Amino acid sequence: MTEPRKNTPVTARDMTRRRVVVAGGAAVAAAGLGTAVATAASAGGSSSAASPSASASSPSQEVCYRLTSETTEGPYYIDADKIRKNITEGKEGIPMTLRLKLIDSETCKPLAKAAVDIWHCDALGLYSGYEDSSTGGGTPPTGPPPTGTPTGTPTGGPPGGGGGHQDPTDDRRYLRGTQLTDRHGFVEFTTVFPGWYRGRCVHIHTKVHVGGKLTDSGYEGGHACHTGQLFFAEEAVLASAEVAPYSTSTTPRTTLDEDGIYPGNGAEGGLLRLQYRKGKIAKGVVGSLTLGVDPDATNDGTGM
Repeated sequence: MTEPRKNTPVTARDMTRRRVVVAGGAAVAAAGLGTAVATAASAGGSSSAASPSASASSPSQEVCYRLTSETTEGPYYIDADKIRKNITEGKEGIPMTLRLKLIDSETCKPLAKAAVDIWHCDALGLYSGYEDSSTGGGTPPTGPPPTGTPTGTPTGGPPGGGGGHQDPTDDRRYLRGTQLTDRHGFVEFTTVFPGWYRGRCVHIHTKVHVGGKLTDSGYEGGHACHTGQLFFAEEAVLASAEVAPYSTSTTPRTTLDEDGIYPGNGAEGGLLRLQYRKGKIAKGVVGSLTLGVDPDATNDGTGM
């Protein structure tokens, strides 16, 4: 394991940690979407954590913020080493392209050849590998769909986001995958907009590995330098709840503000910039974010 960096004076370290590039991928994401809704920013869906100059119309303009927040790994992580871009495996849901950029939080340079894992539940809240134990929305009801938008305050703990690791209960691996960042630090996944389950807001888990290498068996060696979660603005989640199969879920939904894991600090905490056609979210969503990580740190998310 690589030794952590030695501490530098607080003032100097803080200055460099704030020099993290953001919004580059979000600008590219807007291409071809036409009139779109762009959400990201805050739990209330107001202004972006990036400055106004970092807009979809200014792809070359970028701003900086500090190290991206670490969060818990959750109980449903599987080191499956499925190196692939498309992780849908035929699962129904709103098409989603997830574009992430990784950079060193101290130097602001792109982090190339890092392995990025993502995993999340399906449209009804079920995780592959854990269909018997994850608390999804279950089988859609046979009668007419429920009226109104699912909502409610969670009860009990935060399933799927907190707690210790659990062993898989089945061999399914949909909505899980790994990609290596290119020389510019970019990685892209084809997936579906996640659903929700009791106790958690809508989210995607992510883990970044460095120091290893790609083999015939997958990405091996190295260490996890970042474990986090990616979050969704309430406006987009409400829009998704009007689209089948999300609209068939009878599970109470936890909002971003109610969630016990979301750090509440916008893009720095993993809040995605989302772009989709207004009133036509069913056509597809592009989510993008720049993650500032410390490649010399070890953050596996299991001790949080």
